[in-house]
Amino acid sequence: MTEKVLPLTDLEIASLATMKPIWAIAEKAGIPEGAVEPYGRFKAKIDVTKLSPESLDGKVVLVTAISPTPAGEGKSTVTVGLADALSKLGEKTMIALREPSLGPVMGVKGGATGGGNAQVVPMEEINLHFNGDIHAITTANNALSAIIDNHLHQGNSLRIDPRRITWKRVLDINDRSLRNITIGLGGPAQGVPREDGFDITVASEIMAVFCLATSLQDLKERIARIVIGYTYDKEAVTVRDLGVHGALTLLLKEAFKPNLVQTIEGTPALIHGGPFANIAHGCNSLIATNTARKLADVVVTEAGFGADLGAEKFMNIKARQGEFSPDVVVIVATVRALKMHGGIEKSELAVENVQAVLDGVVNLAKHIDTIHAFGVQPVVALNKFVTDTNAELEIIFEWCKKNDIRVALTEVWERGGDGGISLAREVLELLDEPNNFAPLYDVEQSVSDKITTIVQKVYGGSGVVFTEDAQKDLEDIEKNGWGLLPICMAKTQYSFSDDPKILGRPEGFMITVRKIIPRLGAGFLVCLTGDIMTMPGLPKTPAAFHMDIDSTGNAVGLI
Repeated sequence: MTEKVLPLTDLEIASLATMKPIWAIAEKAGIPEGAVEPYGRFKAKIDVTKLSPESLDGKVVLVTAISPTPAGEGKSTVTVGLADALSKLGEKTMIALREPSLGPVMGVKGGATGGGNAQVVPMEEINLHFNGDIHAITTANNALSAIIDNHLHQGNSLRIDPRRITWKRVLDINDRSLRNITIGLGGPAQGVPREDGFDITVASEIMAVFCLATSLQDLKERIARIVIGYTYDKEAVTVRDLGVHGALTLLLKEAFKPNLVQTIEGTPALIHGGPFANIAHGCNSLIATNTARKLADVVVTEAGFGADLGAEKFMNIKARQGEFSPDVVVIVATVRALKMHGGIEKSELAVENVQAVLDGVVNLAKHIDTIHAFGVQPVVALNKFVTDTNAELEIIFEWCKKNDIRVALTEVWERGGDGGISLAREVLELLDEPNNFAPLYDVEQSVSDKITTIVQKVYGGSGVVFTEDAQKDLEDIEKNGWGLLPICMAKTQYSFSDDPKILGRPEGFMITVRKIIPRLGAGFLVCLTGDIMTMPGLPKTPAAFHMDIDSTGNAVGLI
C-alpha cells in the first residue's frame, strides 16, 4: 500500500526558500546603502530620511476580499503572488503589508505572511515578534497609562476624573480576562483605585497614529492630540496636557522606520504597522506605502478583511489623509467561501455544489458594488483550492462575464508568481486606464450622516440605530468641535450586518452604534457596533497548542 504524501505546510515551504541577503533586496529596490539598517541577514529597517526626495509616482493596487469565512480566502497570499507575478512581467514592484499580531497568530486566524509559494520571508520571524515594532507600540501605550496613574497619585493637578479616563492599557495577545480590571488596590502607596481594562495592541490609538503619521514630527503632534480622558468639569485631557508626547515619540523612534524583507521569489516587501480592520482602520503604515510609491512603479498593498471594512477605511481614511488614490482594487474570492455564503456548512465544502456558489456570489456582488461606488474598477481574483471543480469555477467566470467584471484565476499558493500572471495582466490593463476615485462622504457632513452613508452604501443596510450612550457621545463630539473627522466603524468581519451569523448579502437590516470614541490623534471617530470587542478572547483550542520548537531552534506548527 502506497503511503499518502501530505503537502508541505506553509512553514515548511518557507524554510526551504533560498533567501537573498537583505543588501541585495535593498539594491534591487533602489534603496541606498546608507538608508539600510540590517536586523540580521534577511531583515532591515529603512531610514526614509536618507532616500532621495523623488516624487511619489508609484501606482497603488489595493487587494481586498469578500466577507471572510472559516473556509479561507487567501488575501495575503494573493497579494504576495500578484506582486511576484508583476515582477516576472518586468514591472518594478514592491509590496506594502501589515505586521502580524500575536493575537491571531497564537489564537485562531494564524499569521499574515501569505501561504504556499506566495509568502514573505523569513516567515517565522515576521510572525513572531518581527523587529519589535508592536512591542514598542505596546510600551508607548502602557507608558502613557503609567503616567496617567502617576499623575493621579501625585496630586492630580489637571483634575482628571478617574471615572472618565478613556485610555486603556494594551497587550498583543488575546486575553478576555483583562477586558475589565481594577487597579490601584492595596492602600495609598499603591496609587488611586479605579476601573481600567486592556485592549489588544493593534486596537490602540498609538497603533493608528503610528500608521497614519507621515514623519516623526507628525507622529509627535498626533500623539499630543490624543484624548486620554476628561476632567471633573468634563473637559478633554490630552497627552499634550500631560507633557509626554515627546517621550512617547522617542520610544517609537526606531519602530517608525519601515521594515524591509522579501518574498520567496525575491520581490522587495515593506511590512510595517498592523491595526485590525474590524476594530481599527486595518491598513499598513502610510510611511511604508509612500516609501514604496517612491521606490517602485507598482505598489501592491492590502487592507484587512472584506471590502466593507479594510478597503472602505483605506479609501475613506488612509487615502484621504495620505492624499493619494488606489489605482486598481483586487477582490479575492474562493469557491469555498462563496459556498459558505450560499448556505453550505464547512464540513460539506468538498462536495460539488454549483447552485451554492451561485447563491453565495451575492456577497461578491456587494463588494464589487462598493468598489464601484468609490469610482475604482475592480478585478476579481478567483483563488483556486484543490477541492474546486471545473463546474464551480466556470459558473463564477460566467457570472463575471455577464456582469462585465474582470476576473482571473489565481494559483499562487501552488505556483507562486507564475500562478498570478493572468491576474497581473488584468491589473496592468486597468492601471493604464483613468479612474474617478473619491471618498464616499465629505468630512463636513454630520457624524450621523457619515455613519449612515457607510451603512447604506457599503453594508447595504437600511439605517442606523444609536443607543443612548452613542447619542450622548454625538452630543459631546459636536460640543467639542470634533465632528469634522472621518468614521472608523468597528464591526464584525463576517457579515455586512452587525450580526456575524448573517452571511451572504442581507438587506433591510439596521446597524446599532453603541459607542463613539474620538481618536483625535489618529484623526477619526471609532464607532462600536454590535458585540464587537477591542480585546479578543482565545478559542477553545488555540493555535498555540500546535506550536513547538525543535532542538536546533526551528519553529514547528506555525501557521
